[in-house]
Amino acid sequence: MDNKHIIGVFDEEDALMEAVHEVKEKGFRIGEIYSPYPLHEAIEAMGKTSRFAFVAFLYGFAGAAAVLAFMYYTAVIDWPVNYGGKPTNAFPSFIVVTIIITILTVTILSLLTFSVRAKIYPGKAYILPDARSTDDKFVVIFDKSLLNGKQTELEDILKQKGAVEVYEKELKPEN
Repeated sequence: MDNKHIIGVFDEEDALMEAVHEVKEKGFRIGEIYSPYPLHEAIEAMGKTSRFAFVAFLYGFAGAAAVLAFMYYTAVIDWPVNYGGKPTNAFPSFIVVTIIITILTVTILSLLTFSVRAKIYPGKAYILPDARSTDDKFVVIFDKSLLNGKQTELEDILKQKGAVEVYEKELKPEN
């Protein structure tokens, strides 16, 4: 299996985004973009979308409903304790606990969902095309097999838009 990729390295975010928009106009398919911090514009330019916020909302809604149902059952149905003449269904006393447990539920389930979707687990071999992307460089990757002989055109566009380095590399998992 040919696993060769064309890698463009940029010093600045603006130069990277200009190159990304140019290669998208020319019909090249971007494999991945690595950066030292999140670039929402790059994610949008790649055409990737996420339903993560909606799923987190569903987790929160289900968590809040489950906590309220549990507290209602325990305080009103299963063991109604009448202390000081107060009603057993004192809903305002449930609110703080419900908020805290809902936040905990959303956090834990979102982390689990992200880990499963990203296939992240302990001991997994990772692929890091250029280690400088974790420091101060912006890296864009193209699969060489999808270029259809237009490798020189792609390299010219990347260099013209400000790439400090354009090279070819076979990407293999590292431990």
